[in-house]
Amino acid sequence: MTALSYVSEDKHSPWATHLAQVDRVLPYLGELSRWADTLRHPKRALIVDIPLEMDDGSVRHFEGYRVQHNLSRGPGKGGVRFHPDVTLDKVMALSAWMTVKCAAINLPFGGAKGGIRVDPRELSKKELERLTRRYTSEIGSIIGPQQDIPAPDVGTNPQVMAWMMDTWSMNVGMTSTGVVTGKPIHLGGSLGRVKATGRGVFVTGKVTAQRIGLELENARVAVQGFGNVGSVAAELFSQSGARVVTMQDHSATLHHSAGIDVAALIRWQQQHGSIAGFHGATTISHEAFWEQSCDILIPAALEGQITAESARKLVCRMVLEGANGPTLPEADDILTQRNITVVPDVICNAGGVTVSYFEWVQDFSSFFWSEDEINARLDKIMEQALLAIWQKSEQLAVSLRTAAYAVACERILTARKERGLYP
Repeated sequence: MTALSYVSEDKHSPWATHLAQVDRVLPYLGELSRWADTLRHPKRALIVDIPLEMDDGSVRHFEGYRVQHNLSRGPGKGGVRFHPDVTLDKVMALSAWMTVKCAAINLPFGGAKGGIRVDPRELSKKELERLTRRYTSEIGSIIGPQQDIPAPDVGTNPQVMAWMMDTWSMNVGMTSTGVVTGKPIHLGGSLGRVKATGRGVFVTGKVTAQRIGLELENARVAVQGFGNVGSVAAELFSQSGARVVTMQDHSATLHHSAGIDVAALIRWQQQHGSIAGFHGATTISHEAFWEQSCDILIPAALEGQITAESARKLVCRMVLEGANGPTLPEADDILTQRNITVVPDVICNAGGVTVSYFEWVQDFSSFFWSEDEINARLDKIMEQALLAIWQKSEQLAVSLRTAAYAVACERILTARKERGLYP
């Protein structure tokens, strides 16, 4: 394992998790393993200082990042995260997972990610706009429709993407809608984009349920995280006849064995900003989330949530990774030993980047598809990609995660090999 001096040496850090995942796939790469160090070194990591004049006239400085992990298969693709826990280590790992994700789903992109260490809830709208525009200007030299295409992530949204698009366009002297995805619809955004990641989680869950003989009708679902991913996945599972019995966000953990009314919970969350205080379920402790019996567990919050300790407590048949990197490597081993099927993040939550690809293509052609067309294309791509990974898993007698990495890394390293080294 190759260490980098400027990131955390914590074995539980996100970057360490990525490195461990690379190590596990090496035996299945054959002669391509010669190029494996490509996956251990980001191509480019930019750290920027963002001075911001606050509404009260004071000036504060924030640290921002944009990391391009690998561009062998195409321009970089990955979100921008505004969160107080953003670090270089995390952004590097997230960019690496985007590399693998795009290759696993077979999109013509490399992996990238960005972020600012800030709590956007503490900023006014004007402060947030100034922060976004300065950040975009600082990273502007390395992003572009054919270089690196940012998108929303935790703490960002279509409005932030609109500011990024406008700033980059003003700086280059022309309107370029394709520089970011996840934009408002009337600025070149795609129908179906907001719900795409959650829909992808549902689609991969439906395919997996069929493979392991689990009936979705009345299946019990537990969801961690109630943002765009968790809420949409919960809604779709509920509509398919499953019961969402446990729900957790930053404010509370709710349980109701007969099934939580997801539509009512979404309305409550929109009105109150969190799920705390919802009357249609019982509030339980945060730690008790991992002990609730269910058939399908969906971690859709932040990375590193399923530890070895929580993996031993889980009572479920499958884990659908709606979040990026939610399962630590040692927890992965425990889940495998316990015959709990894990659909890894690099395929499970790839619905968002898939529809981002659709948006990018539509922006270039200025021809836009209906939401039904978007969903049909998304479902087909997700199902085909997951079935190919199932086939690889059975062929190699390995977990779905290792199979996904085997498929993805073979594509990435083949591109690296065929492109060669310059000069």
